[in-house]
Amino acid sequence: MLLEFTKMHGLGNDFMVIDAISQRIHLDKTIIQRMADRHFGIGFDQLLIVEPPDFPNVDFKYRIFNADGSEVEQCGNGVRCFARFVHDRHLTNKTRFRVQTCAGIVEPELGADGRVRVNMGYPKFLPEEIPFIADEPENLYDIVLADAKKLSIDVVNMGNPHAVTIVPDVLTADVATLGPQIEAHERFPQHVNAGFMQIMDEKHARLRVFERGVGETLACGTGACAAAVSGMRRGLLASSVDIELAGGKLQIEWQEGGVVWMTGPTATVYEGRLDLRYFQG
Repeated sequence: MLLEFTKMHGLGNDFMVIDAISQRIHLDKTIIQRMADRHFGIGFDQLLIVEPPDFPNVDFKYRIFNADGSEVEQCGNGVRCFARFVHDRHLTNKTRFRVQTCAGIVEPELGADGRVRVNMGYPKFLPEEIPFIADEPENLYDIVLADAKKLSIDVVNMGNPHAVTIVPDVLTADVATLGPQIEAHERFPQHVNAGFMQIMDEKHARLRVFERGVGETLACGTGACAAAVSGMRRGLLASSVDIELAGGKLQIEWQEGGVVWMTGPTATVYEGRLDLRYFQG
């Protein structure tokens, strides 16, 4: 069976996007892992699948799978690429539409400047909403890592769970060591994305994210939202801020009690077809 796909990225966070409206597909965890392999497959951080919606007031449904084959609730860079994909493939002529995800409804809007602005919904902070094991809600939590190292984190759910810690220099932060420990920490029963943020000034922060099921990526949209909200709640960032990631910048806007808005670019790299039999063997 030949499967049509499109390779895209948002600030270097790369995706394989599949239209499951115009073609039938069946992919299991092993096939996704093989397609994600950067040497023997297509290579991607996440797989995005476009499907018909389950509700009448929604335009599309989309599912997100990490490179390890695990399904996740939301992906900020992914939803921007999703929006560009369905418009460019003429699956819709709208420039603003409603998209069903495992985390709820998001509303991307295609801008005249080529960027995509997305209503990412309301951030969640209660431990049970992350989920995170804690006796009671706090502004910050201390977790214990290997060698009894303590780390102060904020926890935010932006459709998927994030732990945000502030570091003096994001370039020298030990993401490779600390990231996996935070991701798999026992207080996060469903694992977590680990963000490392450096505050430059009230309008600008730098960020690196170790994503669960993937590892460190060049950009993470929900991670940028979570980090921005965390900095705003602490009084360190203004209500509109540029979050600089290795792959580029995202603009994040949030007012206390409101939804989070994310704006950023997308890019289509190439389109192709693959023989699924190669990945089933």
